[in-house]
Amino acid sequence: MRFYGKYIKPYLLFFIIGPILMLTEVLGEVLMPKMMANIINIGIPGADNGFIIRMGIAMAGIAVMMMIGGVGGNYFACRASIGFSADLREDLYNKVQKFSFANLDHFQTGSLVTRLTNDVTQLQNLIRMSLILMLRAPGMMIGAIIMAIRINASLALIIAIILPVLAITIFILMKTAFPRFMSMQKKIDALNTSVQENLTNVRVIKSFVREDYERGRFEEKTNDLKEHTLSAMKMVIITMPVMTAAMNLTTLAVVWFGGRQIIAGNMLIGDLTAFTTYVIQILSSLMMVAMIILQSSRAMASSKRIKEVMEEEVDLNDDAAACKDLEVREGHVEFKDVCFRYYKDHEEWVLDHINFEAKPGEVLGIIGSTGSGKTTMVQLIPRLYDVDEGEVLIDGVNVRDYSLENLREGVGMVLQKNVLFSGTIEENLRWGDGEASEEEIREAAQAAQADDFIMSFADQYASELGQGGSNVSGGQKQRLCIARALLKKPKILILDDSTSAVDTATEARIREAFHTSLKDTTKIIIAQRIGSVMDADHIIVVDEGRIVGSGTHEELLRTNQEYQEIYYSQQDQQKEGA
Repeated sequence: MRFYGKYIKPYLLFFIIGPILMLTEVLGEVLMPKMMANIINIGIPGADNGFIIRMGIAMAGIAVMMMIGGVGGNYFACRASIGFSADLREDLYNKVQKFSFANLDHFQTGSLVTRLTNDVTQLQNLIRMSLILMLRAPGMMIGAIIMAIRINASLALIIAIILPVLAITIFILMKTAFPRFMSMQKKIDALNTSVQENLTNVRVIKSFVREDYERGRFEEKTNDLKEHTLSAMKMVIITMPVMTAAMNLTTLAVVWFGGRQIIAGNMLIGDLTAFTTYVIQILSSLMMVAMIILQSSRAMASSKRIKEVMEEEVDLNDDAAACKDLEVREGHVEFKDVCFRYYKDHEEWVLDHINFEAKPGEVLGIIGSTGSGKTTMVQLIPRLYDVDEGEVLIDGVNVRDYSLENLREGVGMVLQKNVLFSGTIEENLRWGDGEASEEEIREAAQAAQADDFIMSFADQYASELGQGGSNVSGGQKQRLCIARALLKKPKILILDDSTSAVDTATEARIREAFHTSLKDTTKIIIAQRIGSVMDADHIIVVDEGRIVGSGTHEELLRTNQEYQEIYYSQQDQQKEGA
């Protein structure tokens, strides 16, 4: 509870008032059977209509009090549980936003979605149920036991026998339920991940005619979830009949032994009626406790998964930054003997002793085979990952010494996978600068060669984009992402193979715009095509995580074998294509 204390505190009054109001129901439920017994024992035999009316009026008043208390208790329970879950979900989302790429590697996207939605909802349901029943169930049980003993202590021995048996049964059921609910939540994760992949990549699925295959995968995961859910719900299924059977058998025993006492003249009929009602109340309250414990089993599994996210140590932060107020001013980039690996227990480096420099305003080209470490290298600049050895410097300052906000404000990135969001084109471009004027937005789009196709749309910059930019082509999506980065006016611009879907003529115009609109910005261009980097001030060739060549296009073409192989293979491909 210490972990969740901060989420309870703002709603503490609701947490207190709700259960207290529910006690009014308990009071009414405990008094009502005895009042009914008095009517049966005194009013009816004596034909005392006045007594019966007075008792009736009192019972009606209690019923109204119970209704007010029940409605109020439920209202405050809902306010407390919904407020709790909203604050928890917001903190959970904020924590995920702080995750580095390495942190995100620990959780599947579908799993994070489940934790933010379903798992938080399980805690919300538990809190609501607990606030309604936490005092009501034990209060009714204690009150009913006291009243039952007062009516007939010997008959109350039946209750003393059945309660321990039911308590042990419930404990066994709950102990079995927890691991099953944990497993069920993991299967929900897997199903959510599958649905997300299918909806995101529906065009790929259709283009490869893989609908039947994906339907089979989805059916397999659905059936898997169904089996694990049934396994977990068996505990709920078993609990209810066990409790109902216990209630019926206990009631039968009470009627049997109570009836014999009535025949013997040791008990009144009204008292037996009241005693039977109290027995039902005792067992009903025990059933409520069982349901709370069952819900707790599922909520505990969800709580564990939520705490895994909240307690995940964010490996990238600026707590130790020495220059938090410092901003990137020039864009001078330098790698000094940088080594990096994704999995720290592996022996081999993904990047092995990398050294290079990109001066302010220069164009640095990076080329190499797929998987050589080009993308990993540039991701170290805005600290999407941190180096394991060596250091990355910007303007002579280690990137660890900048605040993450100031560092990333100074770096614009267009990633390999171009991502756009639902909304208008203008809203997407404003990710670069939320305060940009319409003229600045259009200038950035023109520099990225996106203005022409945007203006061809009926709504132009107000045109709505589908999820992920699904209603624009790959080349158009790339140009919009470039325009978004240009609008940021960064001191360092990183283009990670971001013109691969653009024709060479358009790419040449984009590069030309860089020289005019971003002449003071350091530009780092990762490319597969040598034509994309041959005009760069400096080019580095990367192979298996190492720099194997460095120089201008002409220098590398004369001296570097790897560069020559890439260049001539692409020349041959162009000739074959022609």
